[in-house]
Amino acid sequence: MIALVSLFVLMGTVAGYSAARTYKMFGGKEWQRCILLTAMLFPGWVFSVFFMVNLFVWHTGSSGAVPFGSLFAVLALWMGISVPLTFLGAYFGFRREAVDLPCAVSPYPRQIPPQVWYLQPMVMIPVGGILPFGAVFVELFFILSSLWLDQYYYVFGFLASVFLILCITCAELTIVMCYFQLCAEDYNWWWRSFFTSGSCAGFLWLYSIFYFYTKLDIVTKTAALVYFSYMTIISVIFFLVTGIVGFTASFWFITTIYGALKVD
Repeated sequence: MIALVSLFVLMGTVAGYSAARTYKMFGGKEWQRCILLTAMLFPGWVFSVFFMVNLFVWHTGSSGAVPFGSLFAVLALWMGISVPLTFLGAYFGFRREAVDLPCAVSPYPRQIPPQVWYLQPMVMIPVGGILPFGAVFVELFFILSSLWLDQYYYVFGFLASVFLILCITCAELTIVMCYFQLCAEDYNWWWRSFFTSGSCAGFLWLYSIFYFYTKLDIVTKTAALVYFSYMTIISVIFFLVTGIVGFTASFWFITTIYGALKVD
C-alpha cells in the first residue's frame, strides 16, 4: 500500500506533462483549469469516497478503520507533493511544441451522414468492452478472492502477462472500431475511442455485483457499503486505464494512416 501511494504521488509529473501536451494539441486556452482538474478531480473523488466510507467503518467500532493521522498523511502527500509535481510536469509539457499533426484539420465540421444501427455509440461502445473483459475474466476471480476472501495471491508474473494481453486487446479492438467509424465518415473518434475500450469497466462492476451475491457472505450494511464503494473506485480506475489505452492506440492509428497520405 505504501508503494502504491508513493508511486501515485510521484507520477503527478507524468500526469501534468501528458495533460498539458494533449490539451495543447487540441488548442485549449484554459490551461490553469485543465491542470487543476488533472491534479484534483480524480484524487479528490477517491479521497472523498474513502474518507466517507472510513467514517462509517469508524462509527461501527471496527479495527479496520484507518486512523485519521494516516488520512492526514495521505492528504499531505497529495497536496504537498502530487499537486506541485503535476504543475511541474505541466510546465515542461506546455513549453514543448504542440504535437505535429500529419494533415491540416479543417475548422469547419462536415455533416456526418446517418449511421447504421450497429455503428451507433450505444452499440459499439458496449461491444468494445466485452472482449477485453473476457481476457481478464478468469484472473479477476482470483484477484477478488485475494481482496475479499483473505486468500494469498502469488502469480504476479502471470498477472503482468494478463495485463499486457488486456492492453493489446483494448488497443486492437478500439482501432478496428475506429476504422469502421471513419469508413462511415464519422470523424468524432476521440471520446468514442476512450469509451469503447473503457466500457469493459462496466462489465467489471457488473461482475462485482455477481461476485457479491454468489461468493461473499456479507450481512451488515456497513460491510456492503465498503465493498461496493471500493469496487466502484476500482472500476473507475479500470475505466481510466483502459480508456487511455484505447485513445492512445486510436491516435497512433489515425496519425499513421493520415501521415501516409501524399498531399500535393
